[in-house]
Amino acid sequence: MKITKSYPLLDIFSKRKSNLKKDKPRPRIIVDYREKNSLVISELIKLGLEIEFRELKVADYIVKDVAIERKTIKDFVSSMINKRLFNQIQELQQYKNKLLLVEGVDEQDLYSDDKTGVNGNAIRGFLLSILLKYNIPIIFTKDYEDSAKFISVLSKKQTKELALKAKKRILNKKEQLQFIVEGFPGIGPKTAQKLLKKFKTIQNIIGASEKELKETIGKKAEVIIKIIRMNY
Repeated sequence: MKITKSYPLLDIFSKRKSNLKKDKPRPRIIVDYREKNSLVISELIKLGLEIEFRELKVADYIVKDVAIERKTIKDFVSSMINKRLFNQIQELQQYKNKLLLVEGVDEQDLYSDDKTGVNGNAIRGFLLSILLKYNIPIIFTKDYEDSAKFISVLSKKQTKELALKAKKRILNKKEQLQFIVEGFPGIGPKTAQKLLKKFKTIQNIIGASEKELKETIGKKAEVIIKIIRMNY
């Protein structure tokens, strides 16, 4: 008896994708290396995103064509006080699309004077300046997981990747002097400019009499006088 060996028929209409279709590439996010220990990174990896660490001169994350500056509430307040955030916001202007991400609104009240040490209305005013003067959208996230979800959703949008050409902003001589004077508590840009126009140098400001300072900037002079006379 002749035995005929049977073979299974090949189903050419099978819906199985097998090896005929390549795996879809994972969305790639460029992250500043200083964010390496952030919990946001571990969450992004869990969400299936590809992370590439680089030294970014501006922003913390580059997602497609969007530059993101990420701040926890604590970092937002401290960088607002020492004027670092002001510089970072100006540097972000090099990008057409940018976001400021403020993380942790479920964990800390941004406007609580007791916890932040800053008047709530001062923070509100600063946020309004970011929105209206610099046209930078602000996203408030609950925690690091929520931040990662926002970044993940953004990474899946159909937009072109961004060329990394942004540079750190270098202050000119006048801006450097103003930046130092603004380091005094309660001294904003306008007051700093008044002092520099009147006294020309920081040395002259420090050497000015109490009367001269008060004639120039009023009650705010008391802060400068107090710091000048303060012991280390």
